[in-house]
Amino acid sequence: MGMTIGEKIIARAAKVPEVKAGEIHTVELDRLMSNDGTTHLTIDMFHNDLKHPKIADKDKLVFIIDHNIPAENPKTAEAHRKMRNFAREHKIAFYEGKGVCHQIMVEDYVCPGELIMGADSHTCTYGALGAFGTGIGCTDFLYGMVTGTSWVMVPETIRFELTGNLKEGVYARDLILSIIGMVGANGCNYKIMEFAGEGAHNLSINERLVLCNLAVEAGAKTGIVEPDEKVVEYVESRGRKAENLFISDEDAHFEKVYHINLDEIEPVVARPHLIDDVVPVEEVKDVKIDEAFLGSCNNGRIDELRLAAEILKGKKVHEDVRFLIAPASNEVYMQALDEGLIDVFMDAGAMVMNSNCSVCWGSCQGVIGEGEVLISTGTRNFKGRAGHPDSYVYLGSAATVTASAIAGKIVRR
Repeated sequence: MGMTIGEKIIARAAKVPEVKAGEIHTVELDRLMSNDGTTHLTIDMFHNDLKHPKIADKDKLVFIIDHNIPAENPKTAEAHRKMRNFAREHKIAFYEGKGVCHQIMVEDYVCPGELIMGADSHTCTYGALGAFGTGIGCTDFLYGMVTGTSWVMVPETIRFELTGNLKEGVYARDLILSIIGMVGANGCNYKIMEFAGEGAHNLSINERLVLCNLAVEAGAKTGIVEPDEKVVEYVESRGRKAENLFISDEDAHFEKVYHINLDEIEPVVARPHLIDDVVPVEEVKDVKIDEAFLGSCNNGRIDELRLAAEILKGKKVHEDVRFLIAPASNEVYMQALDEGLIDVFMDAGAMVMNSNCSVCWGSCQGVIGEGEVLISTGTRNFKGRAGHPDSYVYLGSAATVTASAIAGKIVRR
């Protein structure tokens, strides 16, 4: 029996010829990433709970402050200082104010075939480059940090065979929300979502990032797009080597195979408070909004900013709407500045934030109040995700979010 992409990556990390779903293997980690959500807890355990604290390989560690930046209160400021000092002491790669953790990892680190664990659930983003990225808690992160290893129960793989092309006005965000709406928020629990076929190869790297990033919202262990020459071109353009471009064997076992024609995907939104309550945009009628958000690790890259600027140019954000835009990284921000996109946003009345998790995280920027409605390109719409427990979060594409910010209600572009 052959192996899937994910199984091949696990076998490489476990240093064994083959693995099968259900087996448990000890794996050597290629890299570990942690952000300011939980790193301070890991540091406390390192100092207080280990008899002989050590770091296996500092060069495999990356610490990134992105969730609450700038610090909004003294407690956060102390957590940031703890990260700063620990990174300095142990010579760990450290980023502060540079962007969202997953965007930075994709820009600076991720290579095909790697097994990467991150203390953030959306570490599955790295599958866009043919890597196996998965989220872990701070205790597992500590174990990986001091041993350089972890353990993995090999997941079953569900294959999404994509054909065709997304129509004009339809985006990867619509595709992955449609998939989650189809399979359900628990439809891929502890599975690998493998995206392959002609349609997958037609997608840009940015579109693949969008797909893999939300795999965890279907319960998946990770999402992986079958790597190709676009991955090689991207990785090499960033000064890294594109080795270990694994593809599934013809006789690999898949728990299930879905066939999806991209030509049939339409603009959609996920309604509060469930990410799998997905309907066509037109079905959401006369829902007035108080805030719109463009950004996050899912949808804050240059492609989305260009699209938003195209829609906004010569128009104004509705007088009753706060439109917050947060580029995913400083690199994206600077490119948007160079292209004049920030001017368009400011002229239209949008608020451009620093590169960070911002409204998606619902903690330090653009928090919404009781009864307020947000339409967002963030990752989640759980009850209370963006502020008050009695607020409402709709998820849509950059186009839907921007058009809605202008209209003052949820509309299709």
